[in-house]
Amino acid sequence: MNRFFIFLSIIIVSACKSKTNEVITAQSVVDKSIEVSGGALYKTTTRSFVFRDIEYISENKDGKQILKRIIDNDTSIIVDILNNQKFERYINDKIVQVADSMAVKYSNSINSVHYFANLPFGLNDPAVKKELLGEVQLNGKNYHKVKVTFEQKDGGVDYDDTYVYWFNSTTFKPEYLAYEYHTDEGGMRFREAFNERNVNGIRFVDYNNYKTKDMNVSILKIDSLFESGSLELLSKIELKNIEVNLDSYN
Repeated sequence: MNRFFIFLSIIIVSACKSKTNEVITAQSVVDKSIEVSGGALYKTTTRSFVFRDIEYISENKDGKQILKRIIDNDTSIIVDILNNQKFERYINDKIVQVADSMAVKYSNSINSVHYFANLPFGLNDPAVKKELLGEVQLNGKNYHKVKVTFEQKDGGVDYDDTYVYWFNSTTFKPEYLAYEYHTDEGGMRFREAFNERNVNGIRFVDYNNYKTKDMNVSILKIDSLFESGSLELLSKIELKNIEVNLDSYN
């Protein structure tokens, strides 16, 4: 009997050591984050929400995402559809021609809103390059800090932007993010998640959106500016009327 308990103790200790010694990588952090935030549901549901009085819908069909934006004004209903990077615009159910330059602009805008609303889903896209910057403290909590850049191929027109994510070391949920962009004279933003809620198995958050006046600071150090109160609150990113439904295409 004593031998049995000794053997069992060895197994338990070995298992604990194995868990403790588990190697943390940028990929493992992102994988875990997607898992706890919605996992496979991102690929099997239709998600919709309202952002700044505009409705956004994400559908899955034949393994591909279809992104929509619906603008309902006093005179017409405009439906923009982004399907496998192909943009189409309908006004009152009739397709209309859109100049290539405007199609790119609209596509980027639709992609951007859906991207942030569905984080961390998307961080395993083929063009994404991830780098673990280590474990850091932010506002008294521990976070895995991950840098994200993009390959030029399939990385979109903003492939040269740089993102940084802070994943809670215990829950693996992304609670802060920052990004450096180069369009419209460039700039940096830092976002603080709040109002977390779970809708039919998928995590959604709103954001306090901050900016910095000091363009000489590295995006990798913007968290220190946040902690010191040196960032300026620019806006709030709030999602309303969120719905998550099992996708009828699957």
